Amino acid sequence: MANTGMDKIRNFGIFAHIDAGKTTITERVLYYTGRTHRIGEVHDGAAVMDWMKQEQERGITITAATTRVEWKGYDLHLIDTPGHVDFTVEVERSLRVLDGVMLVIDAVAGVQPQTETIWRQSSGYRVPVVSFINKMDRIGADFHSAVESLEAKLGARPLYLVEALGAESDFKGVVDLLTGEALIWKDDTLGAEVERRPVEGEEAALLGAGREKMLETLADFDDGVAEAYLEGRMPELAELKRIIRRLTIKGEIVPVLCGAALKNKGVQMVLDAVIDYLPSPNEAPPVEGVHPDTGEVEKRKPNPKEPFSALAFKIQQDQGRKLTYVRVYSGVFKGGRVYNSTRQRVEKPAAILAVHADKKERVDEATAGDIIAFTGLKWTATGDTLCDQNHQLLLETIIFAEPVISMAVEPKMTQDEDKMIEVMERIQEEDPTFRVENNDETGQTIISGMGELHLEVVLTRVETEFNVGVHVGKPQVVYKETIQSPAGASGEFDRVLGEKKHRAVAEVKLRPGEREAGNRVQIAPSIGEKWPQFADIVTSGVEEALACGPLGFMVEDTNIEVVSVDGDENTISEMAVKVALAQAIRAAAQKAGAVKLEPVMDVAITVPEENMGEVIGDLNSRRGVVQGVESLKGAAEIKAHVTLRGMFGYSTDLRSLTQGRGTFTMKFHRYDAG
Repeated sequence: MANTGMDKIRNFGIFAHIDAGKTTITERVLYYTGRTHRIGEVHDGAAVMDWMKQEQERGITITAATTRVEWKGYDLHLIDTPGHVDFTVEVERSLRVLDGVMLVIDAVAGVQPQTETIWRQSSGYRVPVVSFINKMDRIGADFHSAVESLEAKLGARPLYLVEALGAESDFKGVVDLLTGEALIWKDDTLGAEVERRPVEGEEAALLGAGREKMLETLADFDDGVAEAYLEGRMPELAELKRIIRRLTIKGEIVPVLCGAALKNKGVQMVLDAVIDYLPSPNEAPPVEGVHPDTGEVEKRKPNPKEPFSALAFKIQQDQGRKLTYVRVYSGVFKGGRVYNSTRQRVEKPAAILAVHADKKERVDEATAGDIIAFTGLKWTATGDTLCDQNHQLLLETIIFAEPVISMAVEPKMTQDEDKMIEVMERIQEEDPTFRVENNDETGQTIISGMGELHLEVVLTRVETEFNVGVHVGKPQVVYKETIQSPAGASGEFDRVLGEKKHRAVAEVKLRPGEREAGNRVQIAPSIGEKWPQFADIVTSGVEEALACGPLGFMVEDTNIEVVSVDGDENTISEMAVKVALAQAIRAAAQKAGAVKLEPVMDVAITVPEENMGEVIGDLNSRRGVVQGVESLKGAAEIKAHVTLRGMFGYSTDLRSLTQGRGTFTMKFHRYDAG
């Protein structure tokens, strides 16, 4: 593809809160662009982009689906993403590689919780946004209220491009504020044909008021529009589109359209807006990375003539083979070898595939601006950089949120244990927010994820796709113990085993140590002098004794002084020394007041300001200690220390307290007394 051809590429995604209509819009896009010959409906389980069995059964999008369509001579690479917060990984990695966003908003509900999360993510990646107010045919639909929520909740600067003709059951089309025409979608052609006519009657007043709002907004950013507005004239259409495009790409405005995708009204405008206002790969800034050897910053322009560089943003298991989705930022790959600069491995892709949902077709090359899939990559993981080995580059990887909920699992049939672990490790490779690990202390297999639905979907996949039955339970908390005051004690072991007598006497002193300081062992020098053969035995005996204190847990943060070890040289033995030490340490710990320690988590919770009081009250009920509150735009971040036990079920409870708008992360802080 020639460099000029990149002007005809648009890499964009459709994002929204769950049930706002993303997949419904995508299905119309496929139909109107000729990619499919019938419209698949989500509620029938027949949506092309929701190809996973679980997506069809649940009526929700679980995994981001990629497709490529042509519209008016443009090559559109489209990603349809999930709306549920549990699958935010799909949103995060899609935003990392896309050049633009179509943000879908429910005309009744306005900006919803996951919309806010997506907005924060897209702002972080500086991705330009165009918005589509969907479901104008629903009872309670209010175009202006939905647009106002963009400004009130997201701090965006919306730009009206249309005015709605009617609402709810009376919605029939829009007034195009740029051309001055009324657009009516014909029901008998499933919206494929659009009637464009001059405005008539009350529509003229809508056009006048709408254009005034549009020009007022643009006048704040462009002197030419301000001059035209003051003179009472309309700028030229081509000039207006150029200005809107420039401001959209800079992130200063969000052009707004409206329609009713389920009733086949307004979707073609979405495609036109993507072409008119979202950037091509040519207009993206050069991708920036570092040389893996020198650490020097290097840039690659979005040009086929530059050295090849790409980012792997998604791994998918497809009928037993591994698909690696990549965004090509520079250069051309026509086959042969490619270098993974993250892993320092040479890879040899078996095939280059253009992807349409679950269908794949081979292509001859991958060029700058493309979103494609490779097969046959052995080492590459999500976030890895692929490049020309002679021109190495390491791109910024993708950072994912840590899992926030865990549970214990075991196979229903013992012989399936290895298979269960293997299957879950494959899913972990696909999904960086899913973790599987074995807890050596409890012997449990623990899986972690972003929420209960996330783990439920994983477990259903394990059972239905891989035929491994799984039992689920709560994980055990790993407790430890420490002491509260100084104490000393002695222990004696005196026993005849077989024909030999074993005897040793040990004396120890214990003192509380600082929290997180670990255990410190001090052995009196006289012991090594008198019993040099037992010097190492005394050290290992103390360590073994600390593995299980009087409460049954590992002893932590304690200073142990071994004052003496004594016995008769004919009867003292390794076993006797170890048992005497264990008895002395246990007795001293009981005198010192053994206390249980439990894991305390460092928790950061982001919630709307209006829910802050309820969330803090809930944290207090969980014995959490609030460390501080930071004010964000329209939200608050609460930082607290909460026991791991107190965080069980928190994901569900937080969503209930905040109507799904709250999010949190947690990591281990330290062990402390409960």
